[in-house]
Amino acid sequence: MKHEWRKKEKNYYIPKAKPEIVNMEKFKFIQIKGSGSPNNEEFSERVGVLYSLAYAIKMMPKKGITPDGYFDYTVYPLEGIWDLDEEGRLKNEFDKNNLVYNIMIRQPDFVTKEVFDLAMEMTKKKKPNKLLDDVVFGEIEEGMCVQMMHIGPYDDEYKSFEVMKEFIKDNNLVIKSLAHREIYISDVRKTAPEKLKTVLRYMVEDK
Repeated sequence: MKHEWRKKEKNYYIPKAKPEIVNMEKFKFIQIKGSGSPNNEEFSERVGVLYSLAYAIKMMPKKGITPDGYFDYTVYPLEGIWDLDEEGRLKNEFDKNNLVYNIMIRQPDFVTKEVFDLAMEMTKKKKPNKLLDDVVFGEIEEGMCVQMMHIGPYDDEYKSFEVMKEFIKDNNLVIKSLAHREIYISDVRKTAPEKLKTVLRYMVEDK
């Protein structure tokens, strides 16, 4: 049976539109770092490279390659860890050009470094791109987090962050890092801005 993250992992990807505490396990990701506004073409290119690799892994059986433990699945959504560079933190107003990010797509447990390397080799032959050399494979464990579903434009996310920060304070928690995670549940190309769904997440710890 096909593994569909929307149905099988709702606690991680389909939270309610109000803050909640969740414990994030260690997961595998293909990742690429960058800087600047997500409206720039450079960001779109990085997203495209990640999806090329993600689908190369998913479609391996159709190429006659079946990794140990392989199972059919829906490709996971794009995620990003976002922060500001030093210049951006000193500014009085938020400037997207000062953003730094690590965008990623989660991979199923059967994906190993060897599977990743094979997908990289296949992708370089089929869709060569110099950015492929910047993609890395690794594990991330966030631990205790506070998350919620933000519904609406990306530029309105600050409203949800304010609600999350109040929840964190009321529960005697503190944010571990100025960086935050976003998970893009909606397809921005097909969804009206007011209906976009984005999971927002902070890593937290007890005060």
